[in-house]
Amino acid sequence: MKHLFGKILGVEVTLTTKVEDFIKHSGAKITYSKQPLQNEFFIRSNDLLYQQGITDLEINIGDWDGTPCFFATGERSNIPFDVFAASFYLISRYEEYLPHVKDEHGRYPVKDSLAYKYNFLEQPVVDIWMYKVLDALLVQFSDLVYKKRAYQYTSIIDVTTSHCYAHRGIMRSLGGLFLDVFTLKFKRVFQRVSVWFNPKKDPYNNFDYLINLHKANTVKSMFFFQFANYSTFDKNVSTTNNKFKYLIKSVADYSVVSLAASYNSFSNLEILKEEKRKLAAVINRPIKYVRFRYNRVEIPATYKALVDADFREDFTMGYTHCMGFRAGTCSPFSFYDIHLESQQPIKIHPFAVHNYSLITLKNEKAIFKKLDALYHQLHKVNGTLVTIFSNELLGGKQRFNWMNIYETILKKYNV
Repeated sequence: MKHLFGKILGVEVTLTTKVEDFIKHSGAKITYSKQPLQNEFFIRSNDLLYQQGITDLEINIGDWDGTPCFFATGERSNIPFDVFAASFYLISRYEEYLPHVKDEHGRYPVKDSLAYKYNFLEQPVVDIWMYKVLDALLVQFSDLVYKKRAYQYTSIIDVTTSHCYAHRGIMRSLGGLFLDVFTLKFKRVFQRVSVWFNPKKDPYNNFDYLINLHKANTVKSMFFFQFANYSTFDKNVSTTNNKFKYLIKSVADYSVVSLAASYNSFSNLEILKEEKRKLAAVINRPIKYVRFRYNRVEIPATYKALVDADFREDFTMGYTHCMGFRAGTCSPFSFYDIHLESQQPIKIHPFAVHNYSLITLKNEKAIFKKLDALYHQLHKVNGTLVTIFSNELLGGKQRFNWMNIYETILKKYNV
């Protein structure tokens, strides 16, 4: 209730189970129960919020003035759905506690999600529902005080490969050269050798350009650097390379720098703690924020590990290959562990757009058509748009000019 009313609507709430206190209150009030007390604003409660543990629930999707919703309440309720139970189901990631087959990286498959199956993944339905509740409350309580929040945009740059050719060590560089020659990629051979003589020409080294771009558009930006040992899925520049460390320090002078946790750290708490400690030593300040390689999240184990590693905010909640809202909301929220039945001291910032969710689209027109629709949804609820792009994609040669697309995104969606 504090999240839905306080964070989304800016309405202060007090909870009570004492009937006499409720009746005495002269301001706006809601009965959330099976039966109303008098003629007050009444929302008939679903059983979900009174249960403990996980059960396989039967969910029937209905329509609330054009917005999908579930947990119908019946005719006596002032609103047709128990949005509190439905919001808890989505935000807690209840469905991810249920048995499911993970993908090749141990992730929850987007196609198993309720939002994907019923085509509301690209709507921040929790925020939309609460604004509908506010409208209904204002009809009955016209003097209800609420604080309107402002739309926000945050751009995240994922740096899991800071350089394509530069600073990679003699053995890795020669191995890459021989592979390019063997596979007849002579353009890469020429580019690779050019970068060896002038590292500033490395195609992924676009950090100065990005920092200036963010500054020119007054964009809130964050750079997440991978700072890990080499492995099958972790192939960034060595953490002992002084030029790599200098790059991170120079970016930290102009933007927030945080940890892109490695693939191996996902299942090893000690590696996660060590990566955090080493990156903090480079920028000489605490590391508060984190996101995992390939957007890997296992509910609730991932957030237990992050709390144990003393992280306080996470930016991994979203789907890599599908645009939208994995937790049904565009608002940052505190993680609730259903197994422990308690709120955990870590805030989750859901992202809506990962660059890999855009690369399969036909053309730039199709990209901006989807982004425009998303932006329109977020503006209606004064929500937060978080996008994730990698310096690798922005600097690489692709069928689209991704840097131009990114610049347009900053101009269009930062207002």
